[in-house]
Amino acid sequence: MTEPTPASLAERVRDGEVRFHELEEHADADTAAAARRLLVAETADADVDALGEYAFDAADAHGSNIENMVGAVQVPMGVAGPVAVDGGALSGERYLPMATTEGALVASINRGCSVVNDAGGATARVTKSGMTRAPVFRVADVAEAEALVSWVRDNEETLREAAESTTSHGELLDVTPYVVGNNVFLRFRYDTKDAMGMNMVTIATREACDAIEAETDASLVALSGNLCSDKKPAAINAVEGRGRSVSADVEVPREVVEERLHTTPESIAEINTRKNLVGSAKAGGLGFNAHVANAVAAMFLATGQDEAQVVEGANAITTAETTPDGDLYLSVSLASLEVGTVGGGTKLPTQAAGLEILGVRGGGDPAGSNGDALAEAIAVGALAGELSLLAALGSRHLSSAHADLGR
Repeated sequence: MTEPTPASLAERVRDGEVRFHELEEHADADTAAAARRLLVAETADADVDALGEYAFDAADAHGSNIENMVGAVQVPMGVAGPVAVDGGALSGERYLPMATTEGALVASINRGCSVVNDAGGATARVTKSGMTRAPVFRVADVAEAEALVSWVRDNEETLREAAESTTSHGELLDVTPYVVGNNVFLRFRYDTKDAMGMNMVTIATREACDAIEAETDASLVALSGNLCSDKKPAAINAVEGRGRSVSADVEVPREVVEERLHTTPESIAEINTRKNLVGSAKAGGLGFNAHVANAVAAMFLATGQDEAQVVEGANAITTAETTPDGDLYLSVSLASLEVGTVGGGTKLPTQAAGLEILGVRGGGDPAGSNGDALAEAIAVGALAGELSLLAALGSRHLSSAHADLGR
């Protein structure tokens, strides 16, 4: 039997014999993607040939990472560093992989890394870990709500057994109830080891919800009640954390600030207070930082993370102060950094290469250590970016740097 070609597959779609989204049932994934490119190019009158240039088998992405695949978008990837890191899970000098189309970004973070090295390196630690899912239940009234809350508190082991029956890796850490009238939200928090864990905790929580409905009068309305809170700005993530809460800091000697950054510790500290703290408060911001999202997004794309979770990753606070000795102390704390080194997009070859650069590909030993190491690396990248941008503002070089590099 003759193997189908992209053209023959496209013709069968036009004739109504094969559905656009079912092409993989009739040919290999690469041929199916090529057929879709033909159809899309024809319908949109667009040149999409560049989308067909990619460095992995389409079968590796189809289903688990993408549907209706037509090709791949290539984002330039650079590295900043190497930067010296003293982390709880990551140590030594590491290059930081960053995928972006924003000119000047990698150069700016690279400058920050160089200054961090001159200061003796950065320190980073994961301070809390736990992926959340928060279903919402309907009850009759507040009395029934209180009864459900009491049942949950008395039966957490039952919920743990139900949830953990669905996974060989995840562990239920706790369940926190929230009552709003006849709505009861239960915020389940899990240790997902080296996986980001969103799918894991969703499946596990569904099993726990079945146990709740079987034993109480509550009715599950939605498996996600937005108190999780996933891919949306939320104060609960800023306060309680989601994924990994991670901090990084550095103390930069005054002479390094003056000679390398052409400003002073006092200037950087004042800019941070007036811009990142007061300005963000006035704006009603949840992130009190200069541009943490830049480092998070670039490293997310380079290492196969869920890019929409940059929303939570940018939920960070930058602090800066002059030490008693006149040096600069700078820190960045990311409350809800949702990352993993297994699953999702991490298995695609180019993203796996980004993890390889950091030395954190796959599951760590002990479990969770590679995920912690990736979080620490991203925090250090964010720290370097904050240092560089605040210094550029202090020396009034921001616009000239973008004029030279960002056009």
